Amino acid sequence: MPASPAPAPLTDAQSGLLTRLTDDLDGAGLWWISGYAAGLARARALPAGVTVAAAVAAAPPVADAAPTVTVVYGSQTGNARRLAEKLSAELEATGASVRLLRADAYPTRELKDEKRLYIVISTQGEGDPPDDSIGLVEFIRGRRAPKLPQLSYAVLGLGDSSYPQFCEIGRILDERLAELGAARLFERGDADLDIESVATPWLQRAIDETRTLVAAATASAAPAHSATVTPLRPLQQSAPAHDRDRPFQAELLAGHRLSAASGPRSPQGRDVRHFELSLEGSGLHYQPGDALGIWPRNPPALVDEVLATLKLDGDAAVQAGGDERPLREWLGARRELTRLSRPFLAAHAERAGDGDLLALLQPERRDDLARLFDSHQIADLLHLHPADWSADALVDALRPMAPRLYSIASSQKHVGDEVHLTVAHIEYEAGERTRWGSASNFLARTAEGDRLPVYVEANERFRLPADPDRDIIMVGPGTGVAPFRAFVQERAEIDADGRNWLFFGNPHFRTDFLYQLEWQRAIRDGHLQRIDLAFSRDQAGKIYVQQRIREQGRALYDWLENGAHFYVCGAIAMGKDVHAALLDVVAEHGGKSREDAEDYLNQLQQQGRYARDVY
Repeated sequence: MPASPAPAPLTDAQSGLLTRLTDDLDGAGLWWISGYAAGLARARALPAGVTVAAAVAAAPPVADAAPTVTVVYGSQTGNARRLAEKLSAELEATGASVRLLRADAYPTRELKDEKRLYIVISTQGEGDPPDDSIGLVEFIRGRRAPKLPQLSYAVLGLGDSSYPQFCEIGRILDERLAELGAARLFERGDADLDIESVATPWLQRAIDETRTLVAAATASAAPAHSATVTPLRPLQQSAPAHDRDRPFQAELLAGHRLSAASGPRSPQGRDVRHFELSLEGSGLHYQPGDALGIWPRNPPALVDEVLATLKLDGDAAVQAGGDERPLREWLGARRELTRLSRPFLAAHAERAGDGDLLALLQPERRDDLARLFDSHQIADLLHLHPADWSADALVDALRPMAPRLYSIASSQKHVGDEVHLTVAHIEYEAGERTRWGSASNFLARTAEGDRLPVYVEANERFRLPADPDRDIIMVGPGTGVAPFRAFVQERAEIDADGRNWLFFGNPHFRTDFLYQLEWQRAIRDGHLQRIDLAFSRDQAGKIYVQQRIREQGRALYDWLENGAHFYVCGAIAMGKDVHAALLDVVAEHGGKSREDAEDYLNQLQQQGRYARDVY
């Protein structure tokens, strides 16, 4: 609605219509409406016999509208979206006309005419784009991408330096746009998990550049004949009381183990747990497909090990970022100890004078570096490659703690002011030492009645069909089944007529069939029509969900042809295997070439009928 009351000439009814018309328009739409209305006003004031075209031709020139700036984001966990929304709001405040688009909503045909573009995009896993950005990245990288001599741009990449191909997608887009003739406004930002240290100055550069652009456009306008137009802007919705930076202290109501104890056929024994937390009084709301963010604390034993290895005093006061606290507190709650990163590895190698470690950072050693990151934590590096660290230097070198996101395993319509999680507790032996996951161990150590800092992270790309009559196919091996528990609960609560089909897999039927009784009840009650299971190690040959997909290919393709939505949740590698199986199904049962099958799946993604939540 307008930021100020409608002008006096409008009746209440007209004011209401105007509000409804402008409520969902972006800046570009509002500028277009303002010009259209001005044209109508001019036409209705013309003398008899004078056409609009003649009047426009004879009229003095009108100043150009505010320069248009486009902000495009590609986000897997919400960080890129948050930054893009912040940037968009700040750019609008400069007077620019701003359009903010998720990557999969960007009309690629418009790229050739784009004048000013800011891209905020994350990199997933082994250098992959976020799911919402696959189409745009492929278009820009491909042969159909146009030459862009008219475009000025800047790219902010987000990533995790514990992965070898850190911010790879941001780098690819930045270099490719330059190849196509676009002008880079300023250098690319590559943000690690401590996002703000890179993102904040990058955003400020974008704001300063846009302010300069707007000032130039204003100065070149013809003031004597310019129409004065005050753009209508939506009222800012009030921010939620709790978010990533202001988490809610949620009480742990219950927690129990889902996987059974190890047995003769599962000697390692997986520890998967179900947690229920209270959101009462938080004002937090979520939908199936959303995630819960948790700010963890490192295991105390791991903190003690780091202190002992480096012979540092945990009570020593350390100041960083204008904050002073004991070293033990920095290591316990403010710094990452369970994830290695390139910057810390490089700093430690320099202190240790270790050429072998430094060599791992070379591009040709990417695979070796990936294996190191996958198998070692900070404590392992300190043990195997000794070096001296002061308390201050250590805190400066370690990455800030980042929240962990878990797919929500409940429907709020079903559980009320609660939120449920399905979490694999990571704990394993590394030589003579024990290693833990940070957040999973934090949850496992939390007693019922204790409180944990949490917030809700929306995932608009992973939503149930708006039409409850649509069928859904869900592929969720292991803890990837969590959001599909929420999906089935939600569909039962709203009496959806669409059918539900679940593919679930894990190593062993006896010990790892998560939520077995719930699925059996759902089938009995008509809330789950099909379930296909793949317990990989219960027979001589391993069987995974992608094999079950191929086995059920004919029925699965029929569901898709009749409008079903397809969902995948779980590990990145599994998601790629499932995608390959789905391609085979579409090619075989749809009688399509490999290229046509790819186009078919791309169309499903564009229609919002193929969604992935992989990590």
